[in-house]
This record gives sequence, structure tokens and C-alpha cells, in this order.
Amino acid sequence: REQGRALPAAVGALCRALPPRARPAPDTLRRARFDRPQASLDFWRLLYVLLKQIHGGKWTESDAIDNQIRFVKSALWYHGYDRPEVYELPADGSAGSRELLLAFSWLLHRLGLLEQLLARNRVRTGDETSVCTCEDDLCESQKSTTETAPECGLEGRVDVRYLQWLNGRLRFQWRSLHAQHQEHCKLLHKIHLFTSGSHVDQTLGHFSVTETDLIRQPENYKQLLQLLESETMQLEAFLEWKQLEPVYWQWMETVLDNIVEEESMCKSQDTHVEKRRLPKVTSCCPWADNLTGQIDRLSRDLMTLQDQLHKLVTHRKAAWCEKVKAREEELQKEGFSATARKIQESVELKLLDLTRLCAPKKNKMHGLCRLVLRSKNPASRMGFGQSISRECVSAVSATEVIRELQMREASLQRELEQLREECRHRLDEIAEGWDGVICISP
Repeated sequence: REQGRALPAAVGALCRALPPRARPAPDTLRRARFDRPQASLDFWRLLYVLLKQIHGGKWTESDAIDNQIRFVKSALWYHGYDRPEVYELPADGSAGSRELLLAFSWLLHRLGLLEQLLARNRVRTGDETSVCTCEDDLCESQKSTTETAPECGLEGRVDVRYLQWLNGRLRFQWRSLHAQHQEHCKLLHKIHLFTSGSHVDQTLGHFSVTETDLIRQPENYKQLLQLLESETMQLEAFLEWKQLEPVYWQWMETVLDNIVEEESMCKSQDTHVEKRRLPKVTSCCPWADNLTGQIDRLSRDLMTLQDQLHKLVTHRKAAWCEKVKAREEELQKEGFSATARKIQESVELKLLDLTRLCAPKKNKMHGLCRLVLRSKNPASRMGFGQSISRECVSAVSATEVIRELQMREASLQRELEQLREECRHRLDEIAEGWDGVICISP
């Protein structure tokens, strides 16, 4: 009885914690619990708006419902939702509200949906920038993909001149973006410098762009106040939701139990029909012999391919052994010391990277941080304020971030030069096999 009383409060808090433009009525969730078709369109629109916000896309209410459903299905598949019943729902949104309720709850638990939406829709009054001093696994994933890539060329070859044009266009856009970012930083520095000492909060000391605009246009205070009040209501609803969240998941367990019962009943009816029709179907199966023959042919083909693969591996292994022996003889002839020196240099570079990685880890930062201008005296060298997260994170200066990024840039540059050298050797080996062809490097 107490759970029945707390359930409306939990559902209401959940709906109020969602963004205002995507806030459903609590009755929508209750109707979806009984798989009412009236709630299907509302749930499709809800998931469409929420997933669009998470992926940073623009959306309008005039988007066609089939486009919304197509996007929601693709986004659910992207995030790993593998329940097939959702992808079998009709494209007109006429059914499947309970399946959409399950998908919504899965996103709520798996992705931290409310936390992401609150972070993205937060009212930002300060000047912020993204800071990342933590190591990522991008290089490892790229290495694994390049190592497993096949050596054979693509069937549909692309003109090299088109690739060069794309590369030039990308470089031009990157330089334009970099120039705009530099101009933006200069303007921010001017605002922070000219308003230094004017802020009430002494930890900041200067105004942000939003605060400067509010001073110039006081009529915007009402709009900012409304946004802050709306965000405060969302945060209060989120706190209430966190207290009543177990009640919601207990309710979702009953929804799952009902789905399992209905599926078991449908399966029992289907098996009963199959048993009743089985003698009639098996008495004449013109496709059974054909299917058995196809399976036998596939088995023979697989055995043949396995033998061919074994022979190919043996041949490749013997060829590589011969190449290794030939390379050893060449090294002994042309001077082993020069090659050993190159290997030693590459090992030293890798050892430098290894010592940097094995060094005691500092407090890595990732996410948005508020820009705060500090004087150059030793007493106040912090270049960034606190992060968005509620955890107490120590501030980091811009010089520390720049030094860390320069070290990573040097490491990546060394790795790039090593890869280029390997590509040159590979191209030289390929060019040696072409008789009468002269290759001129660009």
C-alpha cells in the first residue's frame, strides 16, 4: 500500500526532472504500463527529443513521425539496446507503448539519462572551456584496427587527387576554426581584463560574457531569472526522484513480469498449433531435401576453404622465413651498427613515453571548466575555476594544461615520424618489384 502511494510521486518527480520541452504527463507512463496505443506517439516523441538532445542534434516539432521513429530506432541500436520487439514496431507509431516504456527505462538506467540532460541543459552564466588532461584509448584502438586490416586493396579505388583535395579542404577548415578560436580567446581576455575587480565574488574577480551582456541589457534579467527558476525546479525534482527511484524500478519489475507472462502464453499457443499441424507439414516437404543438399554443399565448401587456408598459411610462413633470412644477410653486409643505432633511438623514445606513463598520476581533469583570469604573482596562479561537477576538484592553471598537451603532441609527433618511416620502407620494397618504373616522391 505504501508503494502504491509512493509510485505517483516517483513518476511525477521523474517527469518534472526531464527538460520542459520534453516533459511528458505522468498518465503517459501509466498508460504505457498497460500497452495503451494512445501513449505510443507521445513516447516516440519523448524518446526522439531526449536522444536528439543527448546527441547534440537540432530538432523541431514539425518533423515527420516516421523520421522520428527511424531516428529513435537507430539511436537505440547505437547505444546497444538489443530487444528486437522495439525494432519491429510499426512506423506510424500506432502501437508499442509498453516496449517504449522499457526502452526509456533502459536509457534511464544505462546512460544516466537525467544526469546527462541536466548537464547539457544547465544554465551557464560563466565562460567555460573544455579541458582534458587524461589519456584516452584512441591510439590503442587505432593500432588494433590497423593491425587487423587486410593487405589487399579496395575493390573500388579512389583517385588520389580527390583524397588530396579533401585533405587540403580539411586543413583549411581546421585553420579557420583555429583562427576563430584564437579570436574568441582574445575577446574573452579583454572582457575579463576590463572587468577585473568588479565582481562581488572575490574568487572570480571579473565578469563573464553573460554577466557583461546583462549589464548592458538589463531587460534580459527576466529571461535569465526564468531559466534559473526552471533549472532549480528540475534539480529539486531530480533530488526527489533519487529518493523515490527504488519505487519506480520495483514498478518496472511488475511490468517485466507481465510481459514475460504474455510471451509465455503466446509461445504455448504457438507450440500447440505447431504440434497440431506438424504431421501435415512433415508429410510433404518439397524444400527439405533442397535445404539438406545446400547444407552439404556448404559443408564441403567450408572444408575446401579450410584446406586452402592451411596451405596459404604454410606458404606465407615459409616466405616470411626466407625474407627474414635474406634480411639478416643484408644487415650483416651493409653494416649492422647503423641499424642497431636506429633501433636504439626508437627504443629510447618508447622508454621516454613509458616513463611518462608510469610516473605517478596527477589529478586528471575532463569536462568543462570555468575560465578565471588570475594575476601572474605566485600567490594566485590558478587559471581555471572549479569544474561543473559537484565534486571538489582542485583548479589547474593554463600553463599546466599547455605543458601536458605539448608533451602529448611531442609523443604523437614521434609516433607519426616512425609510421612515416615505416611507410617509406614499405613503398621502397613495393617499388623494387616494378621493373622499368621510376617512383618520384612528392
